[in-house]
Amino acid sequence: MNQAHLITVRDFEDGCPVPAEMLGRLYRADAETLSNLIAGISQRTRAQLAVFLYGRIHTRELGVRIAAMCEAALLMQTAGTLGEVIYAQSRTGYERPTYGEVHRPLRSAISLAGSRKTGDLHA
Repeated sequence: MNQAHLITVRDFEDGCPVPAEMLGRLYRADAETLSNLIAGISQRTRAQLAVFLYGRIHTRELGVRIAAMCEAALLMQTAGTLGEVIYAQSRTGYERPTYGEVHRPLRSAISLAGSRKTGDLHA
């Protein structure tokens, strides 16, 4: 039987450009706090962190938010075309993928009552 693996900050230690403690604070931060925390990280490390987080589906949105605080040239230098894509998404807004789920707009209920005129239809 397969058991679900709980993801912890420790799962990110390999390859993460910032210490696990800092990553945890970034993950839990609101917009203002995130901005303050990122301000203390060098531009190069910031770009590496944005790419690192973008590469994991559950932290992709955070990666895009951090990319918004990066220089385009450093993102592209760090990750090439992917850096360019992340930078563009950080400027246009990130939309979570639907993974094939189709969300149809709710239809209003159709009522047949009153759809026929009263009186003789065969005149």
